[in-house]
Amino acid sequence: MALLIKNGTVINADQTLKADVLCDNGKIVAVGPDLDAPANAEVVDAAGQYVMPGGIDPHTHMQLPFMGTVASEDFYTGTRAGLAGGTTMIIDFVIPSPQQPLMEAYATWREWASRAVSDYSFHVAVTWWDDSVHEDMGRLVKEEGVNSFKHFMAYKNAIMAEDETLVNSFNRCLELGAMPTVHAENGELVYHLQQKLIAQGLTGPESHPQSRPSEVEGEAANRAIRIAQALGVPLYLVHVSCKEALNEIARARQEGQRVYGEVLAGHLEIDDSVYQNEDWGFAAAHVMSPPFRPKEHQAALWKGLQGGTLQTTATDHCCFCAEQKAMGKDNFSMIPNGTAGVEDRLMILWDSGVNTGRLTMNEFVAVTSANTAQIFNIYPQKGRIVEGADADIVIWDPTLEKTISAKTHHQNVDFNIFEGRTVKGAPSHTISHGKVVYANGELFVEEGAGRYIKRPSFSSPFTAQKRFNEVNAPSAVNRD
Repeated sequence: MALLIKNGTVINADQTLKADVLCDNGKIVAVGPDLDAPANAEVVDAAGQYVMPGGIDPHTHMQLPFMGTVASEDFYTGTRAGLAGGTTMIIDFVIPSPQQPLMEAYATWREWASRAVSDYSFHVAVTWWDDSVHEDMGRLVKEEGVNSFKHFMAYKNAIMAEDETLVNSFNRCLELGAMPTVHAENGELVYHLQQKLIAQGLTGPESHPQSRPSEVEGEAANRAIRIAQALGVPLYLVHVSCKEALNEIARARQEGQRVYGEVLAGHLEIDDSVYQNEDWGFAAAHVMSPPFRPKEHQAALWKGLQGGTLQTTATDHCCFCAEQKAMGKDNFSMIPNGTAGVEDRLMILWDSGVNTGRLTMNEFVAVTSANTAQIFNIYPQKGRIVEGADADIVIWDPTLEKTISAKTHHQNVDFNIFEGRTVKGAPSHTISHGKVVYANGELFVEEGAGRYIKRPSFSSPFTAQKRFNEVNAPSAVNRD
């Protein structure tokens, strides 16, 4: 069935226009004034609202086995919650165990993700190295549409990638036209500081940020950037949380290096005072890595986002309930790391970004959708309201007020780091594949409706834009 969105204002990263949007067969087929609705089309009146590309969250961990447990959010519940908040696609992470073949882990994650209700894609982590990893990376890029590989510089004795692995994997990414990404924390320093604090009897959640000071992130960011510079490969840094890492990205970009930075909604809004709360469960619920930082880092991150040093926003959505967090009751280093946010990101960024004047509406679209699509080579299939693009759309009511709470959110976790926050501006409708899947507080989702989105390599002669143009040539599109 066709869908016509009437009377709204279309907001793209580079353009604002008063226009209707017609969707059919999962695609946007027309954008313009006063469009006529085909027979039997569903019509949504977006008067007074903004029509924007659906959010893309480039950093989630659904159903992740981690630190002796498994994240409480699976691909069904997580993508469902995302749609309720206007996010129509996630890029999750395949994380092989040390010595596990990459293709084996990838097959497992693909099976788990088959329940997703919105589109998804994967970064694949490189946690070890031998010739089989080299070969599997080639298969993933050429056959499976994976164009990014994750490297954890933290989590010693688990999934931490040593410098030798970084060099080998970064070089393989260069050969394949793929993007290396890093979790930048010096794992050796973190491990040393954890053991030192525990030996002193400082075992509570308040020690978590002390074991991961901003210096360990800044050092790792610099090291990864310099390795990428020496090899001539681009680099994407996930969840940048501090001034030190931000400054390293700014320096590299000023020198002409292709380096990208991602910031989490939580790191923009929450400071390290949460770890001093007398309620152990409250403090533990905020344990994630990198940790929340002192307020001066938040101010720097906002400036980095405004000034273009940081290009994307994400959540690192990785949920663990109170019972799981209690695994670290006597040792903060055993508290499963992770917080939620896939449902809340767009509302938080609109309220703290657009409503305060920090971001324009076009910049909001850029940092929540378009930039991610461009960096990971799926633009304008995703990230833009334009003819031929996927009909993944959020209709945004700037007057709608909502109080965020674990009691009412759709995320499968018993805590919300934004608990009690009232935001102004929220989705009235979310459209996935041209179908209304969320409207005025109600979800209408179908388990398994999400599609796996392949992302072409950057060295391919058939770039995302060229492929998009070919698929949407007049002869290839049915406009009847």
